[in-house]
Order: sequence, then structure tokens, then C-alpha cells
Amino acid sequence: MKSEHQPVIPGLPDDLALRCLAKLSHGHHGLLETVSKRWRNLIRSSDYAHYKAREGWCGNWLFVLTENSKNQWVAYDPEADRWHPLPISTEDFASWHHFGFSCVCIGNRFLVIGGSYTLNDSSHPNQKPVVTNRVLQFDPFKKEWKSLEKMRTPRSHFACNVICGKVYVAGGRNLSCIGGLALAEVYDPLVDKWEELPPMPNPQVDCLGLSYKGIFHVLSDQVGLSDINTSQVFDPLKETWCMVEDIWPFSRATQFSVQVMDDGRVYTVADWGESLIKTRDTEKGEWYDVGAVPAVILENHPRALESFGYGFANLRGELYVLGGKVLKWEEAGTGRFDIVRLGLVRVCNPVERPLNWKEARGMCQPARGSVVGCATLEE
Repeated sequence: MKSEHQPVIPGLPDDLALRCLAKLSHGHHGLLETVSKRWRNLIRSSDYAHYKAREGWCGNWLFVLTENSKNQWVAYDPEADRWHPLPISTEDFASWHHFGFSCVCIGNRFLVIGGSYTLNDSSHPNQKPVVTNRVLQFDPFKKEWKSLEKMRTPRSHFACNVICGKVYVAGGRNLSCIGGLALAEVYDPLVDKWEELPPMPNPQVDCLGLSYKGIFHVLSDQVGLSDINTSQVFDPLKETWCMVEDIWPFSRATQFSVQVMDDGRVYTVADWGESLIKTRDTEKGEWYDVGAVPAVILENHPRALESFGYGFANLRGELYVLGGKVLKWEEAGTGRFDIVRLGLVRVCNPVERPLNWKEARGMCQPARGSVVGCATLEE
């Protein structure tokens, strides 16, 4: 006897049912898998992944990695207001502490590039870090990691950003050049290949990469101090570097302090005292205050606390302040400061004045504390 066909959604043809389920964003998948075994198998199938990829329905993602999370990335879906952990990469060093890397989103994919690995093992205190040129890619359709073509130069603490569908990197350091690299290169995802670029005029380490008006800016972590306002910029069309005198206020509370919106507006956090959101007058090149990052209120604590080490990101025209830490004074005994790791997520629309901050769903475990990696992917 032939078994009777059971439709995916009663009353609908299976192709239409697949389309309905594929339209739902990734934050709903965990709930969908609890409906039935058939739905679970469908959500996890290659057919489902290929269908979403063909339609380009990747959804909106906010990727975050925090300290002490053992390389466990988590992702936020603003449509579902849900966080969920990503699978952990099976690559070598997956269990090591990863820092000094860069992460970007390009072509509906999330890339983690370079950086340093150290053992999470106190029994090997003299173990030197491993500086890598590896590139890992997360596919939001298949929800899998894979390795891409490696950079030509291993590097950590370097500048990185996306311009016109390609990834540009420059500067940083490695074990053979701890004083700073001048080397730069570009990655083309269409052919999975890195190519060398002309070197920067000056070596640079601990730098930030910024895509602004189609130009790759390499900003030193000293930019924003009173006597240093020089950045190195690369023009992809002319394939040349030049030095530019400009002012980019930097944050000491977060290493992801500059965000460029789709309409060209630029926002940053300046925290010399109070943590302020600033925006740039593109005509004059001057900065002015938009509002403050809200202080943190802890239960059973008498006063608001200033956070640090948080992530700063933009998604769908809104600014996100994520995680971080605060110092909480404890009166017990002789008195001491305790570090409180936060999973808070606060969101505002920077166009609305005054800024109206709201809380989104807090980050899921193990995401707590200082944010070491943060990137957004929009459909």
C-alpha cells in the first residue's frame, strides 16, 4: 500500500508551503523546528538552504563575539527579536582564544579574518600567540563555516573594511614585524583570491579600517588625540595612498567606534568623560553631539554606572550598543570594585532627537562582557 502524502502545511501545495517557511527569518527557526519532525528536517535540509539562497532571503543578522566565550559567536535577528548561538568552527585553534581579528559582511556572507590565537591554558604561560592569515566564512543559508583563500600576509590588529564588493586590509602586526606592517591587500569574493596592493606610506598597527565615500581610511588608534589627526587613505580607482589631515574622535570604551550608515551619515562614540554619540558634518568635516550612551542601572545598586568594552553597530538604520562591563563598588569588607559583565542590548534611531533608547532582547549565553567582534548583515 502506498503511504498517504502528508503536506508540509495542510491546505497548501508543498512548493507554496516551502516558500512561506523560507520567508521566515533565522530567529524563528528554533521555534519552527519544534512544530514537527517534518518541519525540523525541512528547516535543516539543503533544499531549504538552496531555496533561500536562490531568492536571496538571508535575513538581517547582527553577529557578536564576547570575551571568554570560547569562540562561540551569537547572532541576533531584529525581526524575531531573538538571539541564537552559531555553530562553532571545527578549524584548528577553534578552542584557542582569538583576538586582534577583523570581521566584515560581504555578498550575504560573514567573514572572520586573520588575528592571533593563544591557548586558554594557564599551564602554558610562555606559549607564544599564533598570528594567522586564515579567513573563515559563515554561510547564513546553510549555517555552516568554511575556509576561504588565506591572506598573503598573516596579521593581527589591522585595518579592514569593504568597498565596492571587495575586502581591503592594511597594517597590523605579526611575529616577524611587531612594530607595524605597511603591507596591504584586497580580497575578491567572486574569485576567492587575495591580491597585493601598494604598501602604505607608513607602517601602522592597532588601526581601524573605514569605508568612507568609496575610499579606504586607515585610522590609527592615536587619532583623536590633540596632536595626531593624520590618517592614511587608499583610493581603489587610482590604486594610490596619500596622507590626510582629518579629525576622527575615537572611543576608549569600545574598539568598534565608527559606523557609516547606508545614506553616508557617520556616527562614532567619544568617551573622554561621558560617552557621547557624535555625527559628522560632511560639508565642514566637523563633529557635533547627538546624545549620550545611556548609563547602566543595576538591581540593588544606588547609582547609575558608566559601561565600557561594549560593541557599537548599525543595523537597518538603527544604532546598537551591546554588552560591555561596569565596575560595581562593593562595600563588604574593606571595599572593592567587582566587574559585572553585561548582556544588555540598547537600540536607538539616531535621526530622532533627542535619542530615544530602548532595550532589545539581551544577548544569549555565553555572550556576556566585552565585545571583541561585531558585524551586521542586511538582506
